[in-house]
Amino acid sequence: MTVSAAPEPTTARPGPSVASRAPPPRQARTPAGAFIGGAKGRLLPAHIPLRYFGAAVVYHLLAWLALAAGAAQWTEFGGGLGWPLASLHLITLGVLGMSVLGAGAQLLPVASRQAVTGWPLLTAIWWLYTPGVALLALGMGLARAPLVGAGALATTVALLAWAWVTGRNLRGARGMPGVVGHGWAALAALLLMLAAALALVAVWLGWPAPPRGTVLALHRVMAPYGFIGMLTLGLSYVLVPMFVLSDTPEERHQRVSLALLVLALVLAALATLGLARAWLLPAGLLAATAAVGLHLWLMAQAIRQGMRPLAGASGMLVRLGWCGLLGSLAVAWLVASGRPPPRAGLWFGLCLVGVWQLSFLLGMLQRIAPFLAAMHDGGGRRARTPSALTHEGALRLHCACHCAALLLLAIAITSGNRWVTLVAAGLGAAGAAAFGVFFAALVRRLRQGTATPRPPAPMRHGQPS
Repeated sequence: MTVSAAPEPTTARPGPSVASRAPPPRQARTPAGAFIGGAKGRLLPAHIPLRYFGAAVVYHLLAWLALAAGAAQWTEFGGGLGWPLASLHLITLGVLGMSVLGAGAQLLPVASRQAVTGWPLLTAIWWLYTPGVALLALGMGLARAPLVGAGALATTVALLAWAWVTGRNLRGARGMPGVVGHGWAALAALLLMLAAALALVAVWLGWPAPPRGTVLALHRVMAPYGFIGMLTLGLSYVLVPMFVLSDTPEERHQRVSLALLVLALVLAALATLGLARAWLLPAGLLAATAAVGLHLWLMAQAIRQGMRPLAGASGMLVRLGWCGLLGSLAVAWLVASGRPPPRAGLWFGLCLVGVWQLSFLLGMLQRIAPFLAAMHDGGGRRARTPSALTHEGALRLHCACHCAALLLLAIAITSGNRWVTLVAAGLGAAGAAAFGVFFAALVRRLRQGTATPRPPAPMRHGQPS
């Protein structure tokens, strides 16, 4: 924590003063939670972020059920339409996309100290994006290209509208340039991701399109590492210090990590287009590894200096997610070196999407949702804390099922056994249901508190009865 130095005494002393010999003070960092000051004036209506989070909870369960439907094909899945692809996109667009859209729309204005803008449009975006993802996943599962095209169109329009709202918020930012920079990088990656996704849909529809391998490689980089990854890493500079009560990492370190990440994405994109792949891809991986190493060092510093530990089911999932990020880079290095492990694509997807992004965002979501709900809580004499709105038993059950499901998926990749995949999907679905119990309890407790009128103030002496 930043502590101000005591003032020097005014009594003059012979010789040079202590202050003149002291080195200049280091640039102060933002104290824990300083950006939350006045945050209630920058809150969206409660139903907007909770609606996005609620949809993510539903898609979480549907993703595991879709994986169960495609368990027989998952370990040998090499691309194309089918339930394994539907399960993947229910996670990426459904769980991750919904969580990032809801959290980003609320947390970016709070972190940048400005009033939220465009919240009626955010409601319309939800109504377009939610059925669009469902239609897209259903088309993939049933191998119906026209349904995929319709769902892709709806989700693309919704994401472009969200990018416009977010861009307006970023342009008016008055603080946290590192977080804002990650936001701009994520929007740029989003445009490239959508262009590659629409090209893939055109291939499935039989329309003229660039080579499938090229656009697929670009999509695999810009979707997880670009759009979702940039927002996840950027918002971590807000969320982790806030939850552990520590100073935010120094801006210059954030900017160095951001510059390396942008360099890595640019080099990887050029490599996917076939430009000097032999040395651009390793160079991009080197930049990404350095950026991730610096980011994780900053997170470790924030946790070590925090006044609260990053503990419980949330802390375990967040740390598991960071391990998955490192694992995805390790698999990428093996592929780039020409020594890929068997079923390298599945290992990469499991580390990147399942272990890193899904674990990390679910770990953060179980902290973000109660935090926002507590800020909106209007019931009782005293506002309730996030812990009072949290169903800890459901979260512990979810964490156990989630970790067991990921472990079984790793065993399934190694053995190629479809029954292990099916059991993993069942455990994952049970964990998703437990997470749904947590969210339902949160909404119920919030509604009960909001509906409860505050007790009247005590009558002062002399007031008429």
